Amino acid sequence: MKDDEPFVLDDPDRLKALAHPMRRRMLTHLNVHGPATSTTLGELLGAKTGTTSYHLRQLEKYGFIEEIPERSTGRERWWRRAAIPRDMRLPTPDEVAPEDRAVLEEFHRVGYEEDRVLFERFPAAYRADPGWARGSRGLARVTKDDLDAFYNEYIALLLRYSRPVTEAPPDARPVYIRLFTLPADE
Repeated sequence: MKDDEPFVLDDPDRLKALAHPMRRRMLTHLNVHGPATSTTLGELLGAKTGTTSYHLRQLEKYGFIEEIPERSTGRERWWRRAAIPRDMRLPTPDEVAPEDRAVLEEFHRVGYEEDRVLFERFPAAYRADPGWARGSRGLARVTKDDLDAFYNEYIALLLRYSRPVTEAPPDARPVYIRLFTLPADE
């Protein structure tokens, strides 16, 4: 699979691995700051090393992170985000077995809680640095096909402008980007 092809995250066990709040925070840290050890992550997240080690192993088991053998020595293991498809999408509820739909809902709940926290930080971030904190709201009258095309072009834009940390210019910063679409008539 090419990096820019959509990958549907339809394995319930992989979804469950990503639905855990601490694991998501670990992945966010590895994405934003680069490699870390379980000790470093534990200190940052206020967790014991045994707890962070367990969660790191779960993320490794499902292919989201990998150990960096050349940096790991003895008991100190370094972790980085694995090379996974950048365009990961979720299945629709009808594409998931009924007994696994709760995992998909939990994944969304945890993710949208993270988004709520980011939205609450927006006003202060905008006051501090409006060149890096941008907001946009709109209303569009579209067909389902139009919305599908818009979403696919939006993902393509994210992929085009987002660089891996190893390829980013010195003045690049990690920036959270969110897109929500909701029917306006409900």
